[in-house]
Amino acid sequence: MSDKKRLFLVDAYALIFRGYYAFIKNPRINSKGMDTSAILGFTNSLLDVIKRERPDHLAVCFDKGGSHARNEIFPEYKANRDETPEAIKIAVPYIEKILEAMHIPIIVKEGFEADDVIGTLAKKAEKEGYQTFMVTPDKDFAQLVSENIFMYRPVFGGGYETWGIPEVQAKFEVEDPLQVIDFLGMMGDSADNIPGLPGVGEKTAKKFLKEYGSMEGLLANTDQLKGKMKEKVEGAKELGLLSKELATIMLDVPVEFHEKDFEMSKPDIQGVADIFEELEFRRLIDNFLKTFAPEEVKSTTTTTHKTEAPKKVARPSAGAGQFSLFGGDNEPSQEALITSSRNNIQNTEHFYQTVQAGMGTKLFIGNLMKQPSVCFDTETTGLNPLTAELVGIAFSWETGKGFYLPFPEDQAEAQDLIELLRPFFEAEHIEKIGQNLKYDIKVLAKYNVQVKGKLFDTMLAHYLINPDMRHNMDILAETYLNYTPVSITELIGKKGKNQLSMRQVPIDQQTEYAVEDTDITLQLKEHFQNELGQANTQKLFDEIEIPLLRVLAAMELEGINLNAKFLESLSSELDKDIKY
Repeated sequence: MSDKKRLFLVDAYALIFRGYYAFIKNPRINSKGMDTSAILGFTNSLLDVIKRERPDHLAVCFDKGGSHARNEIFPEYKANRDETPEAIKIAVPYIEKILEAMHIPIIVKEGFEADDVIGTLAKKAEKEGYQTFMVTPDKDFAQLVSENIFMYRPVFGGGYETWGIPEVQAKFEVEDPLQVIDFLGMMGDSADNIPGLPGVGEKTAKKFLKEYGSMEGLLANTDQLKGKMKEKVEGAKELGLLSKELATIMLDVPVEFHEKDFEMSKPDIQGVADIFEELEFRRLIDNFLKTFAPEEVKSTTTTTHKTEAPKKVARPSAGAGQFSLFGGDNEPSQEALITSSRNNIQNTEHFYQTVQAGMGTKLFIGNLMKQPSVCFDTETTGLNPLTAELVGIAFSWETGKGFYLPFPEDQAEAQDLIELLRPFFEAEHIEKIGQNLKYDIKVLAKYNVQVKGKLFDTMLAHYLINPDMRHNMDILAETYLNYTPVSITELIGKKGKNQLSMRQVPIDQQTEYAVEDTDITLQLKEHFQNELGQANTQKLFDEIEIPLLRVLAAMELEGINLNAKFLESLSSELDKDIKY
């Protein structure tokens, strides 16, 4: 690309709908029951464009009130479209608030579609020496492509592709991108209810353009057509010309391109963070900060006592270091301060103890057996419960307090220790609480220990309360307890060859991490116990989900038998069939 300044124009509704349908099989529902899929999808796409391209100038263009001009000449234009999903109607005001907080201009003109707004701005920017990138998957925009105007298309599976003149020529088999208008007019567009010429599809439209060059060229030479096609085209001349007019993107929308108005500027980081917090976009906050800050600048955190007001976390603002969207001066960049209202292990009073061997263990177990209800969590060497070894078990029965019992690496000694806990796990009168108890049950089964008594699984409970939301403990803690737990990656690192085993983590860190999990799960249990009743799902939880948990654990432990010789024989026979 040349050194020309670049303008990115985003087709808002195209990306909003794309984001919504990207999550259609697994919609993003927050704790308030709000479907945030469209907002999340759009915002992710926008941040992706900014991260990849670092644009000088950018704007987001919206439709408003449809196209008055097209509806005047063809009232049925877009009349076949389904009602806009409610989630998208709810999403648009939030997206506008996000854009305003990011200081990204919103361009909208009553009675004009975003296509026309983008087309007009792209041509005006081109005259001012800009390269314009139209961020949209909509093929209609191909007609606007020129030496300095490009389509920037999101592709399935992630990423973007840029369409210039060669790409449009190859895609539509035309000589000039303007012929895309004729192509669309000939074949019509069912999405927009543009009728097109009857009997003309994609292949025929391309053939006609090669032979006649345009809609007008075709209609002037219908005598060269044969049979039914000649009859259909000659009978639909007015319809063809109307369709071409409907497919033509307007370039005279009353909008102006003043480059200063489109410059990327410093976002209101706190304002954006507040909106994301309201929507429960936890990971998106980090994505946003990484987008608008240089990678080498690390954020710092300040901890407080839980009775103090939350302190602010200093985050580097955009425009510093290698990513300077906001001017070339040498003034020091200001720090954007994000106020976080969430608690964590650093600013929350707690008393988590490591149980010592010998007398300490005996005293602990004596106290454990007196409790009517206990939350526990196993810490292991891996995620596969059939092969993982116990590293320790955490217990909690009072908010803010808990115990961690480390296990020796020697498995004979570990078995001796678990035998001391057998009375607890097999006690019918003690309720056992956990998050994903099926895993813990299978781990303990390796040590020939059964988990008896009443069970309460917070993951299953939340599934019944809010089935569309994610159910991992970190999400539940942030959503319902306003608390961010210690991440496992802080202890053992990210996946890969350098990742540690939990057994390599110092005991004091194991204790803090493991007991925090049980403390949080215990608090979630108290919260979900009430909500199960309010949702009328307590009976389903007690009589179906919990008994099924035990059955599934038993089935997974038992496994299935395979006739390996038969499968080898079948594989050999199928291989012969394929080859011969």
